[in-house]
Amino acid sequence: MPELPEVETTCRGIAPHVSGQRIERVLLRETRLRWPVSPEVADLAGSSIVGVTRRAKYLLMALDQGSLIWHLGMSGSMRVLPTGSPAASHEHIELQLGNGLSLKFRDPRRFGALLYCADDPLQHRLLQPLGPEPFADEFNADYLYGRCRGRSASIKTFIMNSHIVVGVGNIYASEALYMAGIRPTRAAGGISKVRIARLVAAIRATLTAAIAKGGTTLQDFTQADGKPGYFRHALQVYANKGDCQACGTAIRHLVQGQRSSYYCPGCQT
Repeated sequence: MPELPEVETTCRGIAPHVSGQRIERVLLRETRLRWPVSPEVADLAGSSIVGVTRRAKYLLMALDQGSLIWHLGMSGSMRVLPTGSPAASHEHIELQLGNGLSLKFRDPRRFGALLYCADDPLQHRLLQPLGPEPFADEFNADYLYGRCRGRSASIKTFIMNSHIVVGVGNIYASEALYMAGIRPTRAAGGISKVRIARLVAAIRATLTAAIAKGGTTLQDFTQADGKPGYFRHALQVYANKGDCQACGTAIRHLVQGQRSSYYCPGCQT
């Protein structure tokens, strides 16, 4: 499932090609996504795209009037190709632009979304309750330690809660906890502030490295240029069926909240 690094990679990939461009035509080949495509989208021809940003796992496309909120779902991806390029299978939405290029949204599983928002998109019901960005100043050791107090939930489940912090998906939670030396099953409320500070730094470092490599492709995700994400080659524990490169201990696998967790019992306590 595309997480923060994949969405940030997509944002950076499409923004230079679509920002400042007029939407000449909107093609909606399939509107039955996770939620029905907003009917206002069909009438956007003539609008201009001001810019593209990211909030959590959502892409926010500011228009001269209103905004589009995109979500890649489980299998979505975006590409910018010359207008007139043949539509790929499962290519549900195409925005044809004034520069001769088209933004194309492909989503085989149809869990993605495209919504129109006339007001501030950050106040939309999907975005307003979200926690801070992992790179924001307010996401720090004091904040996370305070949120952890009294919580019996496992630390991995806790940092994957988008109301606590956004964008720490399953893969990146496993990798950050390994970097911080914290076992994923440890109760969030029982971790010292020193170790929480180490985890905050590890979350940022892991996500930064993943963005630099274009995200992680395990199955469906591709960047805006059609290339896969290369962070999978840098994974230390996730999906590792061998030994820890640091201490030689066999990597262990368990299921937490119906998701796979991987950790090193030697390095993570």
